[in-house]
Amino acid sequence: MQEVMVFGSFLVDLMGRAPHLPVPGETVKGSFFKQGAGGKGFNQAVAAHKAGAKVWMVTKLGRDSLADVALAVMDELGMPKDCLFYNDTVSTGIALILVDEGTAQNEIVIVPGACSTITPADIGAIAPHLRQCAYVLLQLEINQDANEAVAKLAKENGVRVIVNTAPYQQISDEFLRGVWLVTPNEVEAQALTGIAVRDLPSARAAAAVFFEKGVENVLITLGEKGVFVSGGGKEALIPAFRVEAVDTTGAGDAFNGGLLTALADGKDLFEAAHFANALGALSVQKIGATPSMPTRAEIDAFTAQQGILSK
Repeated sequence: MQEVMVFGSFLVDLMGRAPHLPVPGETVKGSFFKQGAGGKGFNQAVAAHKAGAKVWMVTKLGRDSLADVALAVMDELGMPKDCLFYNDTVSTGIALILVDEGTAQNEIVIVPGACSTITPADIGAIAPHLRQCAYVLLQLEINQDANEAVAKLAKENGVRVIVNTAPYQQISDEFLRGVWLVTPNEVEAQALTGIAVRDLPSARAAAAVFFEKGVENVLITLGEKGVFVSGGGKEALIPAFRVEAVDTTGAGDAFNGGLLTALADGKDLFEAAHFANALGALSVQKIGATPSMPTRAEIDAFTAQQGILSK
């Protein structure tokens, strides 16, 4: 298993469940509340770690009690903390999550806080770890200048860059040029390419735009329709597993963490997408983000049941 890095956000998830999601101006009486570790970067790193990857998590925390939420999870799971940084004046980020207990759909507001203040000095400090890695996974939940600096450093050192284009924001073609893989969902793909992605032909057309921008491989998640993968002159629409969802929070992060793990383990992109689909399917069957990330034993049992190999 090759070493990998997840460079991104940590947020404390403040999650409430209610009979339905409120419309503007409405107050809904909830049925359940839970506080836990989250943030796209942290979720993806936990998913990769629990799936068996050797992963370095890079993020920035505040000097406050919310930071202890991250440290407690990392201690419990045995994750290395060498690449954590602190901001003395900006608080740890938070996410406000509302979940419809009937449909498992959610609405999320994030306040990135300290993890949006990553500096060039922080990046310089993690450079030796980055150079050891085969892949680095980025998201768009931190300050974009830090993402751009890390992507540049990775490309210069032969580290393959994966960009999960969530939450959506405008990014430059220069940032995308030389990226090994992008992993948008259909909404993000449309925003970045101008093509409404609804089926295989439109996914193929969106992928062509990414290729024109200099991206080497494209993976577009299509919800219940599965995952479109294109690269190396091949393409496939890989079906999703059918499971009963309890909470979809963090499902995309589980997918990306699983994808990173499988790639680090030597699987090709198409095999890795199958493996990642399994993590996404398992994660939605539990409540929460990091708590829902499956262990390698759970992944192996599920994939064996579904007739695919995870090892």
